[in-house]
Amino acid sequence: IDAVRAAHEAGARVASLCTGAFVLAAAGLLDGKRATTHWAHTQELAGRHPRVTVDPDVLYVDNGSVLTSAGKAAAMDLCLHLVRLDHGSSVANTLARRLVVPPHRDGGQAQFVTTPVPAPGNHPLAELLPWAIQRLDHPLTVEDLARQARMSSRNLGRHFRSVTGTTPLQWLLTQRIRHAQELLETTDDTVDTIAAATGMGTATTLRRHFQRTVGVPPDTYRRTFRSRTRPGSNDGQHREPEP
Repeated sequence: IDAVRAAHEAGARVASLCTGAFVLAAAGLLDGKRATTHWAHTQELAGRHPRVTVDPDVLYVDNGSVLTSAGKAAAMDLCLHLVRLDHGSSVANTLARRLVVPPHRDGGQAQFVTTPVPAPGNHPLAELLPWAIQRLDHPLTVEDLARQARMSSRNLGRHFRSVTGTTPLQWLLTQRIRHAQELLETTDDTVDTIAAATGMGTATTLRRHFQRTVGVPPDTYRRTFRSRTRPGSNDGQHREPEP
């Protein structure tokens, strides 16, 4: 506890995985903050440390220099989140594909991108999802996706819920936002150009959906992440903009 407290006071970013939140709470690092831990232990954490706002419904909580995650699988989500903060979503997505996990999962809190990588394996959408991702600049509809998958729109919706946890249109929007993030990080294209490349149509539409999903405008996102991903940048103290 003393070592953790000293490291934090020296400016280190401290993250707990699963029940590691009890150590952070004992060190006083979570006082007055929102935090999480494995759902089976959230009541005990709240009982031992009443000054901590324990949230049992999220995968992880980012308080800037102090972060906490839920169970072991959520610990992976938090670690990928840290990679995304320090190196950008493109690097995090590449790492997630190598680990065969989604770069981000829904967990009751707004984060940068939800499930940007299709679930691997033999499922009814295994061919459709990559096909759609390659055509994000097209005005795809549910009917277009159903036709390509050779199934009815109703069956398509059921399979999307099963495989991705969301609707076809919401999944498409998520992919467009993810692609916009990568273009903002890796190119100097204008917002208008990125809007066309991601199928958003206009910069106004892109800005509206990007702000609502990511929590910051595209220009702000670009300034933040381009500074983190440029060669020689190794500042681990940046935090994700709050929604």
